[in-house]
Amino acid sequence: MKKFIETLTNVWKIEELRNRIILTIGILLVYRFGAHIILPGIDAKQLSSLTQKTSEGGLLDILNAFTGGAFAKASVFALGIMPYISASIVVQLMGIAIPYLQKLQQEGESGRRRINQITRWLTIAICIVQAPAYLYSISALGVPEEAFIQGKGLGFIIPSVIILVTGTIFAMWLGEKITDKGVGNGISLLIMVGIIARMPHAFFGEMNRVHSPMIVIVEILLWLLVILGCIFLTLAVRQIPVQYARRTTGGQVEKNIFGARQYIPLKLNSAGVMPIIFAQAIMFVPAALAGLSKSDWALSIQNAFRSPFEFWYNVLFGFLIIIFTYFYTAITVPSNKMADDLKRNGGFIPGVKPGQETSDYLDKIMSLITFPGSLFLVAIAVLPAVVNKLPLLEIDQQWALFYGGTSLLILVGVAIDTMQQVNSYLLNRHYDGLMKTGKNRKVS
Repeated sequence: MKKFIETLTNVWKIEELRNRIILTIGILLVYRFGAHIILPGIDAKQLSSLTQKTSEGGLLDILNAFTGGAFAKASVFALGIMPYISASIVVQLMGIAIPYLQKLQQEGESGRRRINQITRWLTIAICIVQAPAYLYSISALGVPEEAFIQGKGLGFIIPSVIILVTGTIFAMWLGEKITDKGVGNGISLLIMVGIIARMPHAFFGEMNRVHSPMIVIVEILLWLLVILGCIFLTLAVRQIPVQYARRTTGGQVEKNIFGARQYIPLKLNSAGVMPIIFAQAIMFVPAALAGLSKSDWALSIQNAFRSPFEFWYNVLFGFLIIIFTYFYTAITVPSNKMADDLKRNGGFIPGVKPGQETSDYLDKIMSLITFPGSLFLVAIAVLPAVVNKLPLLEIDQQWALFYGGTSLLILVGVAIDTMQQVNSYLLNRHYDGLMKTGKNRKVS
């Protein structure tokens, strides 16, 4: 505890880090404040049916979680940051097939800025499509017509679309400001704070349902164990040893510049949370297609896939996660580029020839570690359904969602990333002190 307090004190002593943390907290508060501002022309008191629909599980619940409840409140941030994430995914996938984007990816910082600009414009295009779809869909989700004070004419639709698009753009700007001038990845932090905002309501709802302190303690301990599993999944790596050829310095004395053996860290879960997001986005399709028919078979399909807590829903969900894990890993881990970089820098894997053989070897290793990684990801993704159905616990659906799936992986991943950034500031500050004084000293 003393060490923890000392670390917090050191963090606060570093002026740049302190300012970044304060800025980050301020921006997150602005975002949460905006999530409670209702669109003009909508009666907030008549949105209870929308709130109920978004708490029944499925894609709507995921969207509502990512927006911190703004989706169910018909807020100015109702679309949240999801259009930007969708645009980023599309641009990333298009980079495989479009030579222009491939060229930009190889141009370094200037190419990255251009890709970011393309992503922003694509975000606006997605928002222009999603905004009117959202406004018309909330009526289908049970919001009565009298909730629209001025009706749903162009006088309401056009200003509301502009506000929703602007809200997403503003949220995107806030996220980029956190990334540039704050601590952590801004977009991820905005999603995380939205998920955390729903946690107290879900937890106290579960406490009121259980009425047993012992069961609550068991649930909390189980939750902490799941968090430890997520941390393991996020940080686990397979280290591939790499050696570098000896190089001469000064033209006379031979010296191994890369004296110590180095490693290529291949993550157990290189795809992160994206396979779950992809799979979740597809899971509404079976029920939607079955809804086109009124046969008994179609009705059974609808019942099987109506909720993320159903058995066949999770079977298909797990299968899709495994497929998308391999797919996304193949995209994000370019073994050919890694092999070329090694060869260019005079590096090689012991016992493996540089070039194509190295690329094939890395592909083989990634295939071997991706499978258990995908199974671990499936286990975490379906765990909410498992704890909801356990006879002794039967955890409430809202609280069960925090036992796994997208929400928990995002919380753990973002928390680890932010802590690593803070730690790097501490280490860098300590290193500066070392250079100035010639000995170790505490941060001041």
